[in-house]
Amino acid sequence: MTETKPNRIVRRGRIFPEIQWTEEQFAQWEAEREEFYQRCKPIFDKVSSELIKTHYNWYVAVEPDSGEHFVDKNLEVASQKCRQQHPHRVHYTFRINETGVCGTI
Repeated sequence: MTETKPNRIVRRGRIFPEIQWTEEQFAQWEAEREEFYQRCKPIFDKVSSELIKTHYNWYVAVEPDSGEHFVDKNLEVASQKCRQQHPHRVHYTFRINETGVCGTI
């Protein structure tokens, strides 16, 4: 008896096509992202001076519409706390240090 080999098609490359943005779409996305950051930054600046003393290099998730912030040592836990309180809102996460970022490139 002869065994037949299955005819399997090997797909190469990406499953989904890449997103093709125009220059205007990319500029609009960048502007919206910067505007959201500018809404979150004052809240971070207000709470960071106190938190930097006790929670250095922890994370703080800021929800700009309510002005609330959530602190944790773990990035995911801080984000999760924010999502539990505000499930359908976008938040911004900062690192509690002098710059508010995790590192430099």
